[in-house]
Amino acid sequence: MSLDDTTEKPHEALSRHLSDGMTAVDALIRERMVSDSAPRIADLTAHLIGAGGKRLRPLMTLAAAELCGYEGPYAVHLAATVEFIHTATLLHDDVVDESEQRRGRPTANLLWDNKSSILVGDYLFARSFQLMVDTGRLRVLAILANASATISEGEVLQLTAAKDLRTGEDTYLKIVRGKTAALFSAATQVGGVIADAPEAHEQALFDYGDALGIAFQIVDDLLDYGGNSDTTGKNIGDDFREQKLTLPVIKAVAAADEAERSFWSRTIEDGDQKDGDLDEALRLLAKHGAMEATRQDALAWAEKAKTALATLPDQPVRKMLIDLADYVVERIR
Repeated sequence: MSLDDTTEKPHEALSRHLSDGMTAVDALIRERMVSDSAPRIADLTAHLIGAGGKRLRPLMTLAAAELCGYEGPYAVHLAATVEFIHTATLLHDDVVDESEQRRGRPTANLLWDNKSSILVGDYLFARSFQLMVDTGRLRVLAILANASATISEGEVLQLTAAKDLRTGEDTYLKIVRGKTAALFSAATQVGGVIADAPEAHEQALFDYGDALGIAFQIVDDLLDYGGNSDTTGKNIGDDFREQKLTLPVIKAVAAADEAERSFWSRTIEDGDQKDGDLDEALRLLAKHGAMEATRQDALAWAEKAKTALATLPDQPVRKMLIDLADYVVERIR
């Protein structure tokens, strides 16, 4: 039986186990997203947060803090912080990508406007730093500030590398570490920091979040070419149509002959796409084993995430985090 067939998914088990903490996180988020001077901030933020989602990042912070024996109040502040940072990046991303839907609902930039989305995103970043300061931990501030900078660097790198067939796997990994893994690793690491965990445990939590975030993004890229649109919420080939140079394509381009490279140059670099081009892209991905190689990469990163937890205390929440790593890659096994 696959994890998708079980009655309770790993993230649901984590959410149930940490329900008291998540209730406190939600209350703190509602409190800190209110602005007496600009009511639109609360309206726009509530629209995005109300769209749902697994809330993996705050769950990971609470889980890491519990795993390291923390019983104080500030894990909630840090969980709310990472959720604010994540929400801010979503607001900015939807403007950059000119998105019209997120999680099946109209995006904030479509309902309001781009200016409001950008400015509210900036407000949430500011609120996140206020929450960090509340903890009184300079190291927490350093980790989350660095993560915020890395996220921005990853987005800019993606913008400059997009549609450039010279982009290789090393650059792809830098982009993924920035846009996805940086906040995963910071979310888990600060849980250890607030608990005054040993340096080795703190590093293990960082390594877990980093590897999990990379696996998460690779799976998302892979499913765009081989997933089920009913479960992914995306149409197959959306990345291709949007000329996104993701890992399966990077692998296929690296193995391409002259004619195949010309095809990728026309469809990805130039955006000159015709009927049947997606089928040809899928054929080339299959020909060069790009899908299978990408799948193996995702599985390897999930294993790295699980291995990172081996030295941490043997508690129920550790097993939940291990199960979460398995769940991220379950759909491509």
